[in-house]
Amino acid sequence: MDAFDIIGPVMIGPSSSHTAGAVRIGKYARGILGEPVREADIFFSGSFSKTYQGHGTDKAIVAGLMGMDTDDLRIRNSLELAKDAGLDYRFHTIQLDDAHPNTVLLKLTGESGKQQEIEGASLGGGRISIRRINGTAVDISGEATCLLVYHLDTPGMISDVTNILARRGVNIGKFELRRGDKGGVAVMVIEIDGDIEDAVNEQIRRFPNVYDSIVLRAI
Repeated sequence: MDAFDIIGPVMIGPSSSHTAGAVRIGKYARGILGEPVREADIFFSGSFSKTYQGHGTDKAIVAGLMGMDTDDLRIRNSLELAKDAGLDYRFHTIQLDDAHPNTVLLKLTGESGKQQEIEGASLGGGRISIRRINGTAVDISGEATCLLVYHLDTPGMISDVTNILARRGVNIGKFELRRGDKGGVAVMVIEIDGDIEDAVNEQIRRFPNVYDSIVLRAI
């Protein structure tokens, strides 16, 4: 354990699980979408579904979707600020099987019409885990820079991406490949040490059979 595990994050309360963690899930989901959020259907599961209003989880999620940090004083007024900013949000409750008690499912639409579906869990002390992206199981903590590469499941893709990273001196800390059907859409989840230059990501995007590549900085 470190000091962060003991005292928790710098945050607007009342709860590191129900507010700070929720802010971080929302902010990370905004990063996955890659653009400002214009519509958000927010589904609370487990204990979130029972306490989200009393513990301010609703305000926290919306604040994160607007790009706020856990210690931003505007979190208290995020619902009103979102309406002023043109963010249309709707809250729902849902029961997700085999999900962590503090889980939220976000169905987001960006300003360009781009859509993403993201499931995240608040693990306590402000720590989070992104569990699913568009139905694909992942495990992203948000504590390291992460590269998400969406691509056609075809031979050679892993070596193409990892060779570029090696040539540019990027060290891989964790690698996962997730896919649905063989030959369908797959996603590489690559956590790296340090940061990555945007030019490296643009090079990956230009590969044939790569649909998109997103750099998610630690939050």
